[in-house]
Parts: sequence; structure tokens; C-alpha cells
Amino acid sequence: MIFSFLQRNKLKNVHTIVFYNLENLFDVGDDQNTLDVDFTPKGKKKWTKRRYKKKLLKLANTISSIGVKTTNKAPVLVGIAEVENEEVIKDLISTGALKNEHYDYVHYDSPDERGIDTALLYLKSNFRVLHSTPIPLLILNPEGERDTTRDILYIHGALNGEEIHVFVNHWPSRRNGEVETDYKRIIAAETIRDYMTKIEKKHANPNYIVMGDFNDGPDAISIRNLVEAKELYNPMEKLLTPERGSANYRRSWSLFDQILVSHSFFNYEKGTHSFAHANIFDDHQLKEWDGKYAGNPFRTYVGQKYKGGYSDHFPVYIQLKFN
Repeated sequence: MIFSFLQRNKLKNVHTIVFYNLENLFDVGDDQNTLDVDFTPKGKKKWTKRRYKKKLLKLANTISSIGVKTTNKAPVLVGIAEVENEEVIKDLISTGALKNEHYDYVHYDSPDERGIDTALLYLKSNFRVLHSTPIPLLILNPEGERDTTRDILYIHGALNGEEIHVFVNHWPSRRNGEVETDYKRIIAAETIRDYMTKIEKKHANPNYIVMGDFNDGPDAISIRNLVEAKELYNPMEKLLTPERGSANYRRSWSLFDQILVSHSFFNYEKGTHSFAHANIFDDHQLKEWDGKYAGNPFRTYVGQKYKGGYSDHFPVYIQLKFN
């Protein structure tokens, strides 16, 4: 009985923080201001209410189960990417295993031409938002015009009473080539670095959590520049192997989905959080089970073909122990 009590108490003090690219979580309506027509019932992908609800249920049940084996509860913070608008976020947290978890969210519409945004879900019992704002990512293309990509979402909040600063990211893609688009992600890293410098003028030794789909791996110049400039720790460096990652392209694993933390999470003072663990949530149900893509993320679509899966990314997560 004593062991059981101590075990429950230990679980109570461990908290999971997640990042998950949801792969085009669109509603079925046609927004005239964005390029979303493919994700409508009459669009190329024949995106129907039934398919939308099926995806919501799969994603909700997945999110609720991340880290639960070691914490016995749903994640306290969940950064998400590729959500179309506020309504799909409301639908997500009202679906399946999430509907009884009392999540709230932070979201702003971004200038992305496809209309996909980032957001942060949080358990109201554990997290309180003190301030939030979208940070514009000001990038010019070779023609001198603004590249209307996703903003960086910034949230200053209190996790179990301890103040933290969270950045949720979905950096510009490599669609036009890795080398050709490097400068965009380097600017994104510099944008966060400069914002952190402003934070440090008001807050001594701030706790940072920088999460997202960076479209760059742990060894990329953009990530390394940010890590070194602000003395962050990247627990994801050790997770990428030839056999494992968060996404797979042409039979090669990548780990563009990462969560970075400040070294302040390595203290053990009472009332603070300490870094405990990091992993990729690549459980069997999230994978293709057979065929040439066996082991890859079970996607919603492959091209125009509907597969009915979860996402083309696995979620990543860290766990913090509250002292």
C-alpha cells in the first residue's frame, strides 16, 4: 500500500509537453481568403464531414494518450501545427478522449496563404496564460515580396505556478530546395533569438520551451544557431537514427519536429520543473502496418489518395518533473 501511494504521488508530479503536426486539419468549408478548396467535399481530395470527424477522433485519442503510461494523465501542453482555424481547434478538444479533459487553447490566424496556423492547447488545471501574441516572420522572397508564412506563436504562462515562455513554430518548408530555402529558417531562428533578448530584459533566467515543425533537423544551421545563441538544450539530438524519426520522406527519416528547452530546466529547487525525458510517440497504431511504407506514419492522404490515417508526422514530447 505504501509503494502504491508513493508511485501515484510520483506520477502526479510528472507532466507531458507535446508537439504534433496534424497534417492539414481543415474543416469542410471553403474559405474565400485562403487556398483551401482542395479540402472541401467537391475539391480534389473530396474532404467530407465524415472524413473530417474520423480524423478528429483519431487525433484526439492520440493526443490524450501521449505520455500517459508514465504520468497517468493527458499532456499539460500541446503545440499543434497545420490547423485551419479556431473552429477546428474547438472541434478537436471537444472530440473523443479530449472532450472531458478541460483543455483551452491559444490561437491566432496567420498570413499563410493556405490558411494553416499553429496553436497551443493547455490543461486549465495546470496552466494559466499570462500573455500571448503572434510574432510575425518577416521573410522576403527573391523577388523582394513578403513570403506569407506562419507566424511564431508566443505564450507567457504559469505551469503549476512556475512562469515559462513557450514558442510554437512551423517554419518555412523546403519545397523549393533545402539550400535555396535555408535563409528562411535561419531568419526564423534569429526572430526567436531577438525576441528572447527582449524577454531577458524583463525576466531574469527565463524558462524557455521552443517547439515546432522546424523543417530542419537538430544539426541544421538554423537550429544550432538558436541553441548556441541562447544556450538551449535539444533532447531530440539523440532520438534521430536511420531507423527512427518523426517523418519519413523517400524512405529516409527526419526529425524536423523538436522541443528545445532552456538549461533552467535542470535545477531541482522546490516549485520548479526539471527535465526528465524526451521521446517520439511512434506507437504501432500510428504507423502503416504493411506494404512498402510499413513503419512510416499512417497518413490521411498520399497525394490525392485518401488513406484515412492520422498524420504524416509522429508527435514528439518531453516530460518535466515538478519539484
